[in-house]
Amino acid sequence: MTSTSHTPAPTPAPTRQAPPYRITTARVLRSEWHKLLSLRSTWITLATAAALVLGVGLIMGGTYTSGGGDADVDTVVLTLYGSLLGQLCVIVLGILVTAGEYATGMIRSSLTAVPARLPVLWAKAAVFTATVFTVMFATALTTFAAAQLFLHDTDQAASFTDPGILRAVAGNAVGITLLSLVALGLGSLLRSVPGAIGAFIGGVMILPEVLGMLPYEAVERALTYFPTQAAGALGSATPIPGTAAPGPALLALCLWAAATLAAAAPALRHRDA
Repeated sequence: MTSTSHTPAPTPAPTRQAPPYRITTARVLRSEWHKLLSLRSTWITLATAAALVLGVGLIMGGTYTSGGGDADVDTVVLTLYGSLLGQLCVIVLGILVTAGEYATGMIRSSLTAVPARLPVLWAKAAVFTATVFTVMFATALTTFAAAQLFLHDTDQAASFTDPGILRAVAGNAVGITLLSLVALGLGSLLRSVPGAIGAFIGGVMILPEVLGMLPYEAVERALTYFPTQAAGALGSATPIPGTAAPGPALLALCLWAAATLAAAAPALRHRDA
């Protein structure tokens, strides 16, 4: 009688399940884009900023008379004077983009979806920068053109083809955008909307005024490269006494924004959400 042995069939190796999604830069950017534009506060804040810039520009143009006390004011500064109010709205929006997620708890979902964490911050900064610059540049162009309808027969008449005009109009939008990017970084670093607003007002807006009272030439020279002073230099078609040239001012403002985001990055990566 012949015996036959049965060799057990080998157990198939378990197949590794493919991850349900793959994290890419484009997907993180798209996610942050949808989050920014799906919020009603984004549209309200940007619309308010644009309305303030345009409204004040029309008032300045409609009430201006040649030979008055504003005759020596730069044309772009005069027509875009409302930017001082509009930038406050955009600065608050920048803080809400980051610190607001900590207040609502949304940041936990964001960091769960993107465990590396830092791409969330870079995507927020990129999407916010593109959105704010587009809106504020379009607003500045519209406001300057509308104000010139009233100023065409005054000593403040100018056009986009005049030397320095288009650069200053674009510089106005760039200055507001970079200031709000500093605010975005502060929001991520401090994780508190009131705290970030207080830090921006105290450290970026009030501190330079306090330091300006010191009777030291080195301090006065250094203050020209502080964020608000540098942003003001970018928005003028003619040099403003006591301010930096547009090139160094732009570089200084970019470094301020980069330094704030760089400070926020390790805090985002290592602290609990």
